Amino acid sequence: MSEPLRISKYLSECGILSRRAADEAIRSGKVTVNGRTAQLGEKIDPDNDEVFYCGKKAELSGKRIYIMMNKPVGYVTTLKDEKNRKCVTELLTGLNERVYPIGRLDIMSEGLLLFTNDGDIANKVMHPRYSKEKVYELKVSGIVRNEILDAMRKPFVMDGYTTMPAEVRKISSDEKSTTLEITIREGRNREIRNICEIVGLKILMLKRVSEDGLNLGELKSGSWRYLTAQEIEMLRKK
Repeated sequence: MSEPLRISKYLSECGILSRRAADEAIRSGKVTVNGRTAQLGEKIDPDNDEVFYCGKKAELSGKRIYIMMNKPVGYVTTLKDEKNRKCVTELLTGLNERVYPIGRLDIMSEGLLLFTNDGDIANKVMHPRYSKEKVYELKVSGIVRNEILDAMRKPFVMDGYTTMPAEVRKISSDEKSTTLEITIREGRNREIRNICEIVGLKILMLKRVSEDGLNLGELKSGSWRYLTAQEIEMLRKK
């Protein structure tokens, strides 16, 4: 008999959902165990219990997959969208294994997005408490004054939580727009967009170029590649 696993961890190990997304699916009644609706936090026996997600059986896979994508604008970071919008998984052409995205980029954002079926790695990269560094290239309308940059570097209160200070530097500027580099360590939901809204900046482009030491590099928009052994080791060590 295998060691009992929480259902959310089991689903993440199957490469179906991240743990947080699995908890949401369980709350929504989309997960069953041996024909009955699963309960949040319950444990299952991987050898004897049958777990289904949205009518499909969840089974463990021994192969661990780690992928980097350059997400284009216009795609949602989810496995399936109820509004029939384009999903990032549609771009994983030629991949037979099931993986899920680590974290999110909103539909109007682009850049580096990681995928895996390794629940432990996904949890380390996603959870705010691990303070993983994420670097974005941000293009905004108009000229950004130094006092605005200083304001962006301060902590903000969002949904009752005070964020860690962001690092912000100016890359280039002209009469029409300013390009900035902004580094955050928590990745709260829409954190950069909320910061820009608070200081009165209009976003023209938001692109993630680095995450946890992994760089997007020259990967073309809409393309993906497997992480190298060195990159996987970087994720495991942190």
